[in-house]
Amino acid sequence: MSVLRQTRRSFLAASAASLAFAAKKNKAIPVGLELFSVRNELKKDATATLRAVSKMGYAGVEFFSPYFDWTPEYAKETRKLLDDLGIRCFSTHNGPKSFTADGLPRAMELNQIIGSKFVIMASAGRVEGLDGWKGVAETLNHAADQLKPSGLRTGYHNHQLELTPVDGKLPMEVLAADTAKDVVLQMDVGPFLEMKVDPVAWIHKNPDRIRSIHAKEWSPDTGYKVIFGEGVAPWRKIIDAAVKTGGLEYVLIEQEGSRFPELETAERCLSAYKKIVR
Repeated sequence: MSVLRQTRRSFLAASAASLAFAAKKNKAIPVGLELFSVRNELKKDATATLRAVSKMGYAGVEFFSPYFDWTPEYAKETRKLLDDLGIRCFSTHNGPKSFTADGLPRAMELNQIIGSKFVIMASAGRVEGLDGWKGVAETLNHAADQLKPSGLRTGYHNHQLELTPVDGKLPMEVLAADTAKDVVLQMDVGPFLEMKVDPVAWIHKNPDRIRSIHAKEWSPDTGYKVIFGEGVAPWRKIIDAAVKTGGLEYVLIEQEGSRFPELETAERCLSAYKKIVR
């Protein structure tokens, strides 16, 4: 056997082993649902909605900002329901109010009760210029220090705004550079696609900081009103990069709406995810 042929065979074997390892790792990554996807159903009957989400096969959920108004008693009831259903609360989405001097202890208490590990800032509100974004980074660093003794972490979730240049720089780049390495950069894939920012390159630029991903699809024809896998996202490449480089711990399906009812959309997206990524 020639050295060239042997080298080629060795390369192909190594590549196959690498792909097999990535596939195995991907299967171990739990998939949850960002409950904004079923917000209308949740408003009508939260218990029935969580039961339906569990029955679909989701491993967990992410509660969005209305949870902040819960009483501790209601949070305990919700935690019991999650435990009974065998699903987890991976994280919560929060507005600026959760990061104030009065709000952070409340967010901390509620997240501890429901078993969440990440208090994610979903929006910074109105921010003026790059200095304003540096101020957001300071808020996140302060929150990280306050949450750490309780075993909680904080992070930031991007939308289109954070991927729109301000004075030649993306706000998300400012947040990545000016926050501590333990502040999570929760990646919402859809806006990266819409704003033409390479999601795989972003992951590689921020190793060990992409602990969670919002698997939101996007299509140039229908925008966000599209089922997972029907848009242009290179999902295998994104998830593989996040597993190998980003430190990915869990994935969250998120939908802003589709041609199907909310619960059916969530079920279809999970089914498509399992076929495409796993």
